[in-house]
Amino acid sequence: MMTSPLLRPSLHHFRSLRLLGTAAPRTLAVERLAVAPSQGFAPDALPVALTFEDPSAFRVKSFGELLRALGVFQLCSVPVLVNNCGKLMSVARTLLGKRGFALFLRPSVYAQFVAGESEGEITRSMEKMSSLGLRPMLAVPIEEDLGESTGERRYDDNLASMLECVSMSHSNAWSKDPMMQLKITALLSPELCVKLTTLLSEQQYDLDLLVRAMDGETSANKVRVLVDAEYTYMNPALSLITMAMMKKFNQDGAWIWNTYQCYLKESRSLLLEDVRLSISESFCLGVKLVRGAYMDKERKLAKNEGWSEPVHESWEHTNDSYNGSLDILLELISRDPQRYRIIVATHNEESVRRAVQRMGELGIDKDGGSVCFGQLLGMCDHVSLTLAQQGYLVYKSVPYGSVDNTLPYLVRRAQENRTVLQGIRKERDLLRLELHRRLRQGFRQGSKG
Repeated sequence: MMTSPLLRPSLHHFRSLRLLGTAAPRTLAVERLAVAPSQGFAPDALPVALTFEDPSAFRVKSFGELLRALGVFQLCSVPVLVNNCGKLMSVARTLLGKRGFALFLRPSVYAQFVAGESEGEITRSMEKMSSLGLRPMLAVPIEEDLGESTGERRYDDNLASMLECVSMSHSNAWSKDPMMQLKITALLSPELCVKLTTLLSEQQYDLDLLVRAMDGETSANKVRVLVDAEYTYMNPALSLITMAMMKKFNQDGAWIWNTYQCYLKESRSLLLEDVRLSISESFCLGVKLVRGAYMDKERKLAKNEGWSEPVHESWEHTNDSYNGSLDILLELISRDPQRYRIIVATHNEESVRRAVQRMGELGIDKDGGSVCFGQLLGMCDHVSLTLAQQGYLVYKSVPYGSVDNTLPYLVRRAQENRTVLQGIRKERDLLRLELHRRLRQGFRQGSKG
């Protein structure tokens, strides 16, 4: 049975990673994975609903929810507000005070993107989501980057929060086949991850050494843990830890998942290396496939350091990378759905339609569990709700916590995803159409009365 593997082992085991030696060679060369090429993308072969043009998907939302979403999306479509949201919120908090600022934010941005603070609020939000055919993927809004560490006590507190998230995910009726997200930098200092990444570039490692370091017992709480990728200067360390957890905990299913950022030029080769590793080490592979959110910072860092730019040159190249990796995973799943799983984590409608089409071509069950879709809470609901209505498995990434605790997380997500936020015109238009339909319907009913 499995778990919250995170994390029964105590943190000192992770801190000892810098001591990993050269007991066995790091063998990362991967043989070419032969996959059948896609038979071409033919949107006409898909259900009409998957054009995502029908505002009726929003009929499940209340009038107030429609107004709130329209207002928030209108703000999010203004670049100057998104780019400076951290500073603007800091000024607003100073002017309004902590209580006044919370009263201002709670019914607007907070309510749109956060499930709540207390377990009761979270449960009500999740029960409503479940009634719409959506599944929650809880996200504890804590993370760190270089220079942000606040001491070892914080990591112990973060660990307690993560285990509480595991318990909440597993113990509630609204959580079927529960998932949660994990940022390893919430549990290990970014500085340590960077040091380990440097060490890995200079020395060989033995994956079994790290597996043996994780000597804690597993629990009976079956929660799928999706480990987020972060910045390229620490990702090799994060991947090493994730692969070790996979080898330890993924013997009977994909409980630990790794994230692949398809805006990186190396993403396809990293995915294929991990497919090969999962085969040679006999564990199941869970994949969270994303385009990625750190593009601007990666490019700036590469320029400042004189490194080769790790990010694809264009949006088209990133799309090709995403769709190619998607095809590889779907082909593998069609051969062995118990060994491989994927969450198609994207707001891109074309990629969603491509996944649906390939699933049909390859005979992959839409509700079999091997393929699911993921979007952020409060965004892309026209895609999420339509997919759920068509019988596909859909998860929403759900942060929770107080206004003070979630604000840094929301600001960082807004700045990382500003191209997505500024491109929500279609969802805004569909919300406006549904709002107009409600108003017309109300006027007609009023005139009859």
